[in-house]
Amino acid sequence: MGQRRRYFQRIWRLIKLRLLVPLMRSQHPPEYAAWGTAVGLAWAFTPTPGIQMLVVLATWLVGRAFHWHFSLVLAAAWTWVSNIFTGPPVLYLSYATGQVLLGRWDDITGYESFIRLWESAFSTGQPISVQVMTALKMAIRDWGLAIWIGCLPWCALLAVLGYHWSLRFVIAHRHRKVRRLARRLAHRE
Repeated sequence: MGQRRRYFQRIWRLIKLRLLVPLMRSQHPPEYAAWGTAVGLAWAFTPTPGIQMLVVLATWLVGRAFHWHFSLVLAAAWTWVSNIFTGPPVLYLSYATGQVLLGRWDDITGYESFIRLWESAFSTGQPISVQVMTALKMAIRDWGLAIWIGCLPWCALLAVLGYHWSLRFVIAHRHRKVRRLARRLAHRE
């Protein structure tokens, strides 16, 4: 029990360090951090494992050309919510959603067979670059259209939720910071 608790404490510490602390330390307007969170979450739930941070960088570069600014660091960090552990369930959710949206109710592969196919792609003992390319080929060739169609509503929903949550989080954090400073200054007088 103690080992499991330490594991979850380490995970929480990593989440706090990589995702929440950058939100709290940002000196930009709250919208800047909120847009970074939204962009990161939107790309995190696309079937682009391994290249999500590069796509975020491309989005940032294109956005700057159109005077749309967001935190590149936060956007890249929020892509990490989709990782080797959360990737298969996220891809399956996108696949199942896509099959439903395409009207293919009778052609939805079960989660177990989906995971078996996923694991077979990664059990080859190949370098990680080959494994990522295999996963991308599977996402395009085998389930492509369904996954891409199915990820769109989830990307949009999570981007909107992430934007509003992080905006409120940053604003609330800044208000708490101002109140603490005001209390300290009041005690000095």
